[in-house]
Amino acid sequence: MSESSSTDLKDTTPSATPEPATPAAPKLEEQLAAAKQEAAANYDRYTRAVADLENFRKRTLREKDELRQFAASGLMEDVIPILDNLSLGLAAAKQQTDVKAIVNGVNLVLDQFKTTLARHGLKEVKPDGQRFDPNFHECISHQPSGEVAEEHVMQVVRPGYTLNGRLLRPASVIVSSGPAKEAQA
Repeated sequence: MSESSSTDLKDTTPSATPEPATPAAPKLEEQLAAAKQEAAANYDRYTRAVADLENFRKRTLREKDELRQFAASGLMEDVIPILDNLSLGLAAAKQQTDVKAIVNGVNLVLDQFKTTLARHGLKEVKPDGQRFDPNFHECISHQPSGEVAEEHVMQVVRPGYTLNGRLLRPASVIVSSGPAKEAQA
């Protein structure tokens, strides 16, 4: 009896040596290592993408600022000769006694200035005789008129301007209110 009880004890006690690993355990460890390596690679790509995006944002702001600073350089280069002609005209006007010659010189400079601005997209809005359009005209007065149809522009007080199709300043106009109505007694 003593032998069987001692063998029973041996069988029930846990063994000190580990059991051989099942084939699934190495696969799980390999998968875990691969997943950790992939996560590290993804995190590295993420941090690089964030840094690239920040660099792009900074570069875009810098380029936008440079563009804003030098966008008018082409226009300024074209305006410089006009300034030269205006200075020459003023110098000539100081020596000239003929008013018509001065007026002609100023008109030439004005035409040169308008032509230069038109090349850069500035267009004058002069709506004489056109129907009043609140998108391009600013009515400063209504006046009766037998010659100009009702709600049409009679007179342009101050021309308006568009830049490449976008309104910069509406034309200030006087609009016809139609034929004058006689006062009833």
